[in-house]
Amino acid sequence: QVQLVESGGGLVQAGGSLRLSCAASGRTFSGYAMGWFRQAPGKERDFVAVISWGGGTTYYPHSVKGRFTISRDNVKNTVYLQMNNLKPEDTAVYYCAAHRRLYYFPTVFPPADFGSWGQGTQVTVSS
Repeated sequence: QVQLVESGGGLVQAGGSLRLSCAASGRTFSGYAMGWFRQAPGKERDFVAVISWGGGTTYYPHSVKGRFTISRDNVKNTVYLQMNNLKPEDTAVYYCAAHRRLYYFPTVFPPADFGSWGQGTQVTVSS
């Protein structure tokens, strides 16, 4: 089991940047694909980014591609989400999560396929 703690959220103006961090504990962190999701009030939890266990493969939905970058440091047991050119519609609670399967890179990203979740960090983008 992987335990996750997010940080780095805050209030930023439209066009600004934030870098989220997700610190993981657990012996097998480096074996899991890691994802970022977000959830706005009254909405479902949406997929934002995913990175393979080695860091060599990433995937983003169209809504954030070109603006967000996911990365990981398996020595520090941390995954990051660099968010640039933020928009008011990016406002949400952001969560990191570890995929349920070891050494597996998913091609679909339902939240139910991710078995470990952090507590979330709030990102608010003002217009």
